[in-house]
Amino acid sequence: MGAQAWMRTWGATADEIGRELPGDDLLPDADVTTTRAISIQARPQDVWPWIAQLGQGRGRFYSYDAVANLAGCRIHSADHIEPDWQDVHADDAVRLHPRIAMTVADVEPLEHLVLRVPRDAEPPAPFDFTWSFVIVPNGEGTRLLVRERYRHTRRWSAVATVPVQLISFVMHRKMLRGLAERARRTTSREAL
Repeated sequence: MGAQAWMRTWGATADEIGRELPGDDLLPDADVTTTRAISIQARPQDVWPWIAQLGQGRGRFYSYDAVANLAGCRIHSADHIEPDWQDVHADDAVRLHPRIAMTVADVEPLEHLVLRVPRDAEPPAPFDFTWSFVIVPNGEGTRLLVRERYRHTRRWSAVATVPVQLISFVMHRKMLRGLAERARRTTSREAL
């Protein structure tokens, strides 16, 4: 497996990579798909609250805050579950940056959250994009799958997705580990 394929599938099994996930139907003709995953020693109900509060101005992204802040994101990842950030509904905005937001395309609490770049985004994105977070319970806790799908909307879009995917890989790996650590701590506190 080459470096690009490894980055696109970090942590995911062959079954998870090939599985249809919520949000796939929004971009059935995607040009690029990534599926990354992590096992979390926590119950789905301990993982979901961290996903529900994703977003700039909310729980943030549990990744490299300093890197995101170089781009003006104003992020400091939360280390607690905030009740005010738990309501997530279709069509809600989830900010990546103070001036850039995605829209909740589909949400099923405890199961999945699907975000999509709005079609009327300003400035227009060079690709159509979905970002899915899927919770899969298993006997040992939870598998968290994160899928990105890109469809190029301009001739030069393929060039733009290469650096985006590299940054995405670095930030996602840290985010998945950050989510896992926070969910494990939640489970440990409730077990006491």
